[in-house]
Parts: sequence; structure tokens; C-alpha cells
Amino acid sequence: MTVVQVIKEGYKLFMFKRIHPIPAFQDNYIWAIVSADENEFAVVDPGDPAPVLEFAESHKLNLTHILVTHHHPDHTGGLARLAEKYKPTIFGPRPSNIKGITNFVAEGDDIQLFGARFSVLEVPGHTLDHIAYFSDDTAPPTLFCGDTLFAAGCGRLFEGSPAMMFESLAKLTALASNTAVYCTHEYTMANLKFAAAADAHNPALKSRAVAEQAKRNQAQPTLPSSIGLELATNPFLRCDNDQIIKQLKSQSSTALDSSVDVFAALRAWKDNF
Repeated sequence: MTVVQVIKEGYKLFMFKRIHPIPAFQDNYIWAIVSADENEFAVVDPGDPAPVLEFAESHKLNLTHILVTHHHPDHTGGLARLAEKYKPTIFGPRPSNIKGITNFVAEGDDIQLFGARFSVLEVPGHTLDHIAYFSDDTAPPTLFCGDTLFAAGCGRLFEGSPAMMFESLAKLTALASNTAVYCTHEYTMANLKFAAAADAHNPALKSRAVAEQAKRNQAQPTLPSSIGLELATNPFLRCDNDQIIKQLKSQSSTALDSSVDVFAALRAWKDNF
């Protein structure tokens, strides 16, 4: 459970009471954003309606908004049932064929959520329609990034190219280092295992593995992460690192003439790790 504050004109006002992970399927998180008065909430990427309905009923909350990052069913499968029951405003990427979206958004658009402004960022790569939602009204800044940036990893390239995903990740990592990163899968320990193989001499990575395993031992989420932590420990964001490049050269005969080449080689290695 994370408390998020909104800063306005020098005063701190609680616009979000908390951001709460709702587990779904085997390893998804549906992020519930609870309003300050604890009467309303929003969710991000509700692939399964059942745990959202249970959360709403157990906390006596009305679902008013849904934020969708991309079209995959484990992120959209709950839209029809939730729309039928609550009639929420549903934001999603333009263009896309996602059924149920009421407000299509693209880069340059802003949305309002319980008093905080979220900017839409286009981050294609995992899918071509992928977007993220970012707010620097909140303290710390808040990023809902779907399956683009993971804790210690990144999404598979189902539709986009390595260059496309590389640019999308660069857009996210240009955000403030204290930005809280809310991705939608508990992949952290598997990602850290790969990171240890790719970046074996990174002391920050070793410390992170211990800290994250301690959370999992207590059945706690490893999320949110932060942009700063990802820059220090996520191999997909360290494509100019000499040790990673050296390790890749021992794994592949592919030319590594650019950072995008390094990223592509890392992604191919991870896909078969």
C-alpha cells in the first residue's frame, strides 16, 4: 500500500489515499488508486474483473475511472463487466481496437484523476498501441507503464522493433529518478536472475536481489520500483555498460555497433534464458 500526495501551490493535499495492488491471474497486478475520501477508486489494466469487484465491495468503493495501457487480454479482459456495473470513464490508447474505451488518448493528452494531472506517453514496442500515464503532481511522481518497463526488465517485443522499444524506455528513464514505477507483473525475481547473468559485476544489482527476495519471502510485492533503481540495476537500461557488452559478446556473434544493437541482443538472450 502506497500513500500518494498531490502538491498544489506549496501545500500538500491528499488526493490519493493510496495505490493498492490487486493480484490477478498468476502474476498480474491491477493497480487500484483510491481517492482521498475513500469513496471512489480507479484501476489500471483490469484483465480480470473478479478481484476488482471483490476489492470494491470489501472496501465499499465506487469505480469511477479505468486506465488501459495496451490491448492484451490480461489488461483488458475485465472492461466489459466493470463497465456494465459501474459505468466508469475508460481511458485507452488511440488508435486501437479495444472495445469499451470511452476516452481515447495519445501523447500530448492529459487526464485528470482525483485532482492530479496525468500525461499520456506513447511507448510502443511491446505492442504498437502501448501508452503510459505519468504524473508529476504527485509526490513522488507516479508512472503507470503497463508492460513496457518492468522491475529489472522490460516487455517482450510482440509487435514493435528493438529500436522502437529502446526509444520508449529512454522516454521513461528521462523522468525524475524518484518516479515510482508501477508496472503490471510480478516478474522481478526472474528478471533479476537474468540481470545477474548479464551484469554480474554490478554491486547494486546484488543488493537489490537480496532486498527483493526478502519482500517475496514475506509475500509482499516488489513494486513499485523507481526510475533511479532501474537505471542502476536494469540491464536493458544499461546498454552502454562495458561489462554487459563484454558478456553479450561471449553469448552472441551479433554485431554490437550501437546501443540499440546491445538492447536487441539482450532482449533476444532474455527471450531464451
